[in-house]
Amino acid sequence: MKGVYALGSYVPKIAASCWVAPNAAVVGNVIMKEQSSVWFSATIRGDNTEPITIGERTNVQDGAVLHADAGIPLTIGAGVTIGHQAMLHGCTIGDNSLIGIGATVLNKSVVGKNCVIGAHALIPENKTIPDGSLVVGSPGKVVRQLSEEQIDALKSGAEHYVSNQEWFKESLQLVDGGGSDFPSKL
Repeated sequence: MKGVYALGSYVPKIAASCWVAPNAAVVGNVIMKEQSSVWFSATIRGDNTEPITIGERTNVQDGAVLHADAGIPLTIGAGVTIGHQAMLHGCTIGDNSLIGIGATVLNKSVVGKNCVIGAHALIPENKTIPDGSLVVGSPGKVVRQLSEEQIDALKSGAEHYVSNQEWFKESLQLVDGGGSDFPSKL
């Protein structure tokens, strides 16, 4: 699989049902559980004894960066959406949460289940976000609880990426020279 690298004795453990974009980098001590995906230009660098764990049906979108420090693992639950260019560092993200575009979550922070961390929000070190919260700003502040309808929409969003990664796994092809005769499914 392109984009997947061992680092010394650290070898990524990637379930067969996962997808990694060809220009993403999944390096070292990384665990990707069933149907998770890593999209274009994302970097997941597991160069410490603590693993970076990505839960089932979780998607790490384009340009996101995931890393951890020694003694501080990075753990992402099931059905999580990590938005474009988000930065996660040594934190814990609960099931069915969404980390918005360009958001940053720092060491030892815990984001509960069914949360939305808004675009460009900053969750500083050692912060705990309760389940079901909408967080915006820098530093991030809980502004309200999500409705059941909004929580269901988070699940739908993550499931969309499971379907999308299947399509990319099946259909993505490199086109050399412009490809005007190349069949397109777009």
